[in-house]
Amino acid sequence: MIRDLIRAGTLALGILAAPVAAEEPFIVVQSTTSTQNSGLLDYILPGFEAETGIDVRVVAVGTGQAIRNAINGDGDVLLVHSRPAEEQFVADGWGVERLDVMYNDFVLVGPKSDPAEVRGGEDILAALTAIADAQAPFASRGDDSGTHKAEMAHWAAADTDPTGASGTWYRETGSGMGATLNVASGMGAYTLTDRATWLSFGNRGELEILVEGDPRLFNQYGVILVNPEKHPDVRAAAAQRFIDWLTGPDGQGAIASYQLDGEQLFFPNAR
Repeated sequence: MIRDLIRAGTLALGILAAPVAAEEPFIVVQSTTSTQNSGLLDYILPGFEAETGIDVRVVAVGTGQAIRNAINGDGDVLLVHSRPAEEQFVADGWGVERLDVMYNDFVLVGPKSDPAEVRGGEDILAALTAIADAQAPFASRGDDSGTHKAEMAHWAAADTDPTGASGTWYRETGSGMGATLNVASGMGAYTLTDRATWLSFGNRGELEILVEGDPRLFNQYGVILVNPEKHPDVRAAAAQRFIDWLTGPDGQGAIASYQLDGEQLFFPNAR
């Protein structure tokens, strides 16, 4: 009996003394639906993970929500596309430094019937004005994402507030870009989308690109380390390693090499 108790005690001490397996290093990246839906992250992240052994866990939401998540400490890195909001995030002390990563552009898509007669235009403000005048169906993300922020800035520049028509010709989906494109396809509506998501979107129906090429449709992405002074749990060393890789030759090369049907979706421009 005593021998059994000693044996049990020795076993327990052995279990307690056994080395604890080191947790696999990881970081959480708060990013946008466009980087995820386009397939970019699935393409580039394995290279970083293989090189560093750091697992990257992506939370893909709209830019506004990604920023709120980072402010709450639910992430180590912010990878989004609304420069004014990103700069405010850093100015308020939530981020350490904002760096350019890559760019593409937005396009206005709509039904082939084109009731607002905007096809072939290169002026997004004129196109939105024509859509509002025609009260043609328009599907907005309505989710405070980078795309939604850009859309609302263009409406404001066109001196138009479409939200007064919410629920009539102007429909706010409160959803990601893919879901909003599905709505636009189903109801024959116009919508603003980043080109990368459009190129990877399969359910186009009667939708096609109608307006593109306006310099105001430029779409810049930035990366920011969440400030560890605000949130001590931020995995700063691993997160900075990711940022250095993303803005360095390997990450920039990976971004440049990502194509869909022979078309490049993002253009690296880190300095």
